[in-house]
Amino acid sequence: MLVRRGPRPAVGQVVAERPAGGGTWPAPPVRAGARTSGVRGRDWLIKRVAALPGDPVPRDRVRSLAAAPERRVPPGKVVLLGDNGRVSFDSRDVGYFPLDRVLGTVVTRSPRGSSS
Repeated sequence: MLVRRGPRPAVGQVVAERPAGGGTWPAPPVRAGARTSGVRGRDWLIKRVAALPGDPVPRDRVRSLAAAPERRVPPGKVVLLGDNGRVSFDSRDVGYFPLDRVLGTVVTRSPRGSSS
């Protein structure tokens, strides 16, 4: 998978996000200037951005945010949804994800079965 690091993602883009383990993040976010060695050996979630800081909270699509007290997504947070909602672990389950855990925007992925 090729991921472009850099500017903040846009709603609708697919991103690589560092998942939490047991409710906490096991490692710090990847630094902006980190090389490949800082990315390898980590697990990544691939999700679509549903809402960014300042966007309305998508209560109708995200059950875990239905009772959120804020009207807008808070600073430093992002709402991520998997394309297959029946089996996806995403904001429907845990609410907001930290925006600083987004590695970048997915540009392309290797064909299935590729060894690269």
